[in-house]
Amino acid sequence: MSWLLIAIGSALGGVARHAVGLFVTQKWGSVFPWGTLTVNVVGSFSIGVLGALVAVSQRTSTADAVRELLMIGFLGGFTTFSAFSLQTLQLMRDGRPAYALANVSVSIAACLLAVWLGYVLGQFLSFRSGQSP
Repeated sequence: MSWLLIAIGSALGGVARHAVGLFVTQKWGSVFPWGTLTVNVVGSFSIGVLGALVAVSQRTSTADAVRELLMIGFLGGFTTFSAFSLQTLQLMRDGRPAYALANVSVSIAACLLAVWLGYVLGQFLSFRSGQSP
C-alpha cells in the first residue's frame, strides 16, 4: 500500500508544482526562476509542519500513511532540486552570475527558514492538540 500512496502523492505533487510554476511565472516573469523558488519554499515550510506533527505522533498506520502520501509522495513531487540546479546553471551560462548567486543564496536561506518555521508551527499545533513535542 505504501508504494501506491507514494505514487499518488508524487503524481499530485508534480501536477501542483507545474501549476504553481506556471502561475508564478505568469505573475512575475521568467527572468528569475521564481516558480521553482516558490515551490521549494512552500514545500520546505510544509514538510516542516508535517515533520513536527508526525514526529510527535505515535508510530501508527495513519502517521505512516501521512508520511508516505504527503511527505515522501506529494512534497517529493512538488519540490524540485534538479530544476533549481538546471536554472542556476542556465543563469550562469546566460551571463547572469549575480542572478545565479542570488538564486542559490535565497533558495538555501529561504528554504531553511521555511522548514524551521513550519516545524515550529507543527510543534505548536501538536501542543495545542494535547500531544507533547
